Amino acid sequence: MPALCRDCLTEFDTGPRCPACRSPRVVAHDELFDLSIAHMDCDAFYASVEKRDNPDLADKPLIIGGGRRGVVSTACYIARIRGVRSAMPMFKALALCPDAVVQKPRMEVYAQVSRQIRAMMEDLTPSVEPLSLDEAFMDLTGTARLHGAPPAVMLARLIKRMRDELALTGSIGLSHNKFLAKIASDLDKPHGFSVIGRAETADFLHDKPVSLIWGVGQATRGALDRAGIRTISDLLRWDRQDLIARFGSMGDRLWHLARGQDARRVSANTPIKSVSNETTFSQDIADTEILDGHLWRLSEKVSDRTKARGIAGRVVTLKLKRADHSQLTRRIALRDATQMADTIYRTARALLDQVDGRAPYRLIGVGLSDLIPQDGADRSGDLLDPQAVRRSKAERATDSIRAKFGSDAIRKGRSLR
Repeated sequence: MPALCRDCLTEFDTGPRCPACRSPRVVAHDELFDLSIAHMDCDAFYASVEKRDNPDLADKPLIIGGGRRGVVSTACYIARIRGVRSAMPMFKALALCPDAVVQKPRMEVYAQVSRQIRAMMEDLTPSVEPLSLDEAFMDLTGTARLHGAPPAVMLARLIKRMRDELALTGSIGLSHNKFLAKIASDLDKPHGFSVIGRAETADFLHDKPVSLIWGVGQATRGALDRAGIRTISDLLRWDRQDLIARFGSMGDRLWHLARGQDARRVSANTPIKSVSNETTFSQDIADTEILDGHLWRLSEKVSDRTKARGIAGRVVTLKLKRADHSQLTRRIALRDATQMADTIYRTARALLDQVDGRAPYRLIGVGLSDLIPQDGADRSGDLLDPQAVRRSKAERATDSIRAKFGSDAIRKGRSLR
């Protein structure tokens, strides 16, 4: 059986240890050197970056997220052993792990590291499809001749390079389509390398719960459970047309995925539909001036992300959530697409004024959608606001200062509220 040492990249016949370096970190599979669709998922990405940058956190449980009323963005594996999970309310996480160190996310830092990892992946193949800052699909079909090594070797080299150059680890899933590659990447975390071959696909999936299927959330699981479908083997007993009749297009998707069939291509040009940022308060806020300060900071973050990606948007959205969890969403289309924090903020503030009197709020968010390339953005001035051009120039100058001296080098007074 073909085998690969993930430490020294030696290829050999199967065995418990590498014959060259004696490492036990070996991956072996009959189809190891024949598969080319991969999913790479960084291990506890935000927490790993924080521990790398602050060695004092190395042996401590670490949670990245908001205050007691917020949610967990991610948690290190020490905290995960205690039961902490992403998207868990912070008060539950702290009840499970009261000695955890809690830090707010540093999205600018994570985005920078993500770009470094993305560049490493693009050194292997142009077919890289990011799903988020810390995970992506890769299609390495036809790259063996270019690199002089099969995809499995190049993927192990990628993880080794991430460890050596960035002091971060990731887990690889390798298979013959995206559905199975994503499942495989989660089988041996952290720092794993798992393979699901064509020959074993049916046996591997047969007894798995339907929740394993990407996109089957709580509502879909409930509908499937009412139909007596709890495992993939249950799905296999259904006729395709019957599944479509009961579940619509989702039924057709389930029929194919239950058989390990996924025709989706790895697409490097999947469009971004929106850019947004939100914050949950530790206490409900009714003070408009305090809300205004949060609006500016959120608008600035959305602006920074659009500028970094070279995009702009025509629709500004304001999101508010009251103490009773009821949600308000207001949006407005601009005459010209923008990526300027000043324009996003002023538009969001006008939307906030329209719902004034409904406070207090426990969450506020700002988003930008209907995205286009930045070349078509912020072209015309506003006849009703002759100072808009001057503010735009000032913002560009501010961007240059922050790029050179750091994000805190210059700040607006309203962001300190």
